[in-house]
Amino acid sequence: MTQVVRQTTRDLRRHNRAALLSTLYLHGPVSRLELVAESGLSAATVTNVVAELIADGVVAEAGSVESDGGRPRTLLAVRPDFGHVVGVDVGETHVEVGLFDCALGTLGTVRHPLVGTRLDPGEVAALVRAGIAEVLEGGDAAAVFGVGIGVPGAVRDGGIVHAPTLGWRGVAFADLIRPHVVAPLHLDNRARTLGQAESWLGAGRGAGRAIVALLGVGVGAAVATAGPSHPGITTSEWGHTVVKAGGAACRCGSHGCLEAYVGTEAVVRHYADRVGKDPVIGDESDAELAHIVAEAQVAGPAAEVLAETGEYLGIGIANLINLLSPDRVVLSGSAGAIMGPAILPAVRDAVGRHALGYLAGRTEVVLGRLGPEAVALGAATLPVAQLLAAGGRTG
Repeated sequence: MTQVVRQTTRDLRRHNRAALLSTLYLHGPVSRLELVAESGLSAATVTNVVAELIADGVVAEAGSVESDGGRPRTLLAVRPDFGHVVGVDVGETHVEVGLFDCALGTLGTVRHPLVGTRLDPGEVAALVRAGIAEVLEGGDAAAVFGVGIGVPGAVRDGGIVHAPTLGWRGVAFADLIRPHVVAPLHLDNRARTLGQAESWLGAGRGAGRAIVALLGVGVGAAVATAGPSHPGITTSEWGHTVVKAGGAACRCGSHGCLEAYVGTEAVVRHYADRVGKDPVIGDESDAELAHIVAEAQVAGPAAEVLAETGEYLGIGIANLINLLSPDRVVLSGSAGAIMGPAILPAVRDAVGRHALGYLAGRTEVVLGRLGPEAVALGAATLPVAQLLAAGGRTG
C-alpha cells in the first residue's frame, strides 16, 4: 500500500522561507522580483515571506538599483548582525577557532598549537573549549546561534569521529564539547566544510561542479555540485591515491600517495633531505613552508622541491579531472595559501599534460580566496547552513 505524505501549511511555509533565505544568502543582495524569478514562487508568496524575514530581523533592505523603465528596485540581503557563529578547525598541528558574523565576516580568531597533547581527544577538546571561550570573551555568548567543528576524519552518529591520521577510532568527540557550549554543536569533515565555504563565498562560487583541494599536513578533496539552493558536497580520500608506484612512504602505510609529495610536512621533509638537515614539522611547518617558497625564487633545492610538488599535484588533479569532469579546481587550505601562487603554473602545466585534452580544456585551476582562516570559516558554515534550512529560525 502506497503511503501518502501530506504537506501541512506550516511545512510549506518553512520550505518557502528556507528557499528564499538560501537564495538571499548565497546570491544576494537581490530584489523581490529576482526572488520570484529564481524561486518560481508567486509574487504574493515572496512578498509575504520576505515581510516575515524582515520582521524576524534576519533580512533587511540593502539599497536599490535602477530598473528598465520603472521604479528603482529595492534590494534585500541577510543581516550580518543577526547573530554570530563559531567555527573550529581541528587540524593535525593546531586548533584554530574563529568568531564570525551571520554573513561569515571574521570578528576574531585564536590558534593553539597541538604541542605535547599526543593528539589525545580529551586534551584536544580542552583546547577547543579554551579557544571558544577566548573568542567569546567580552562578547555576548547569547548571540551565538551555532558552533561548527571541522575534523580531519569521518563523523558518524551525531559526533563520533573516525580520524586515522590522529589515531582516533570511534571517538565521541562531540560529547567532550557539547556540555560546555550553550549553542547547538555541529561536526563534519574539514575538507567538506572547506568545500562548502569556497562554494558559498570563495573561488568555487558559481561553478557547476567544483573540486576544492584542501592542502595542509593532510590532503583531501571536496566535490561541490551546484543545486537549487545549496551545493551538494561530497569528499574523497584523494590524498591517498597513488601517484608513483613504490614511491615515498605515506603515513597511511602505503607508498607513493599524493599526500606523501604535496602535504605540508612532506614538502618540508623533501626539502630537508635535499639540504641535509632535520625537517621542521609540527605547528612550525607552515612557517618552514613559507621559507621554502621564498627561497625557491632562485635556483636551488627549494625550487627543485616546489617543481616536484607542482608536478605531483598536477598529476593528482589530472586524475580528478579525468574521473569527475569538473569545471573548476580550487587549491585551498593552509598549504594552498602558502605555496599555491608559486606552484600554480607548474600545476597547470602538469594538468595539461596528464588530463584528457577535451576535459582539461574546460577545467580551470585556480587559487582559493578565503585566506588563512579558510578551514575555520568552513566549519562556521555548518550552523549557518542549519539556519538557512530552518528558514531563519534559531530555536
